[in-house]
Amino acid sequence: MAELSPYELLNRKRRGAPLEAAEIEAFIAGYTKGEIADYQMSAFLMATAINGMTGAEMAALTQAMLRSGERWHLRDQYDFIADKHSTGGVGDKVSLVLSPWVAACGVKIGMLSGRGLGHTGGTLDKLEAIPGFRARLSRQEFDRSVEEAGCVISTSTEGIAPADRKMYSLRDVTGTVESLPLITASIMSKKLAMGASALILDVKTGSGAFMRTYQDSKALAESLIAAAAGSGTRVEALITDMDRPLGIAAGNANEVIETFETLKGKGPADVLEVTRAQAERVLVMSGRYDEKSANAKLDETLRNGAALEQTRKWLAAQGANVKVIDDYSLLPRPKQTIEVKAPRTGFITAMDTYALGMLAVDLGAGRKKAEDVIDYAAGIMFDKRTGDAVKAGEVIARIQLGARGGDADNLPSRYLGAIEFGDTPPTPRPLIHEHLR
Repeated sequence: MAELSPYELLNRKRRGAPLEAAEIEAFIAGYTKGEIADYQMSAFLMATAINGMTGAEMAALTQAMLRSGERWHLRDQYDFIADKHSTGGVGDKVSLVLSPWVAACGVKIGMLSGRGLGHTGGTLDKLEAIPGFRARLSRQEFDRSVEEAGCVISTSTEGIAPADRKMYSLRDVTGTVESLPLITASIMSKKLAMGASALILDVKTGSGAFMRTYQDSKALAESLIAAAAGSGTRVEALITDMDRPLGIAAGNANEVIETFETLKGKGPADVLEVTRAQAERVLVMSGRYDEKSANAKLDETLRNGAALEQTRKWLAAQGANVKVIDDYSLLPRPKQTIEVKAPRTGFITAMDTYALGMLAVDLGAGRKKAEDVIDYAAGIMFDKRTGDAVKAGEVIARIQLGARGGDADNLPSRYLGAIEFGDTPPTPRPLIHEHLR
């Protein structure tokens, strides 16, 4: 290929003409090295957001971004190791339950995860509510946790897909965050750089999801799977419901408690169902189980305490105080709890899960900006959710205030503003909408 002309590449992309893989590779490499300016990348991002990309372009962009940094080749190191990604939601603690549960079944799993931003909670933020938990691990420490506990969840290293980190900061300020090709390349460049044997994707849909409509969620799932073609990583996706919060707790310390309760066999049914569906696919993809034997093994490890014991090994491997599993008082505790009561008798017919997630953020449980500090004790307990019958004056939620506090008088009315009530229950939505291979 002749020397890359950023001007010509941007001109063609603006017209909607497809770009060659080599051109995309050179453009991303030049940007990572600082040879292509932010204003040129901003133009590329906007042209992509407006005109989209062909499947070939999207695959080329993903590959170029993953090649901008380290590649771990985990599947060459282990006989089988899985990875997992969720598009995020409110009360989504699936990764925390899934990792030790799968490891207890003899299947290794390792994740480079993220922190929360906006209404979606961050897996690492939840884990860092546990005293002593270390999220930032070296590659050697990552491998040691896999060897000692069969699982690991840590923060992404600076060396994984550095192009994505630079590009994402521009996407945030150029209004191009919601572009399907850019979302796909961002997610999959980091995941495929790890080189796991298999990847399970949890793509949320509903009022608390990044993609709210089912059609958009399915398009994203299909795009993510397509981007992995030829990578050597087997990818499957489950489209799961986020039209109401997942589980009872949304926050950080309170979600850790719910995680432990689930691993003790006493957690909310919806958390168990969504986690089990993903765990089953991981076990089947390992080749050691079929659907029936996978579910039998998951039942066994939950019943006999093996999943909980694996949790102790995992937390110990990442420096956490494992006593927290049996003594929740070691976690940050709310300074004040405000009850929200039903204004009428009937049924909760809908919840604006996004609005409730942003309420949790404003309490301090999440971030609006990357530099915001998390209040681990803050959060919401959803005592009643969509479809539940309620009586006038009955407590339907508890708002937990941490060190930051909050406007105790106005919080219940803000919560109720995100809830709809009716005389008849709504049509139930499935928790698992579709499985895509």
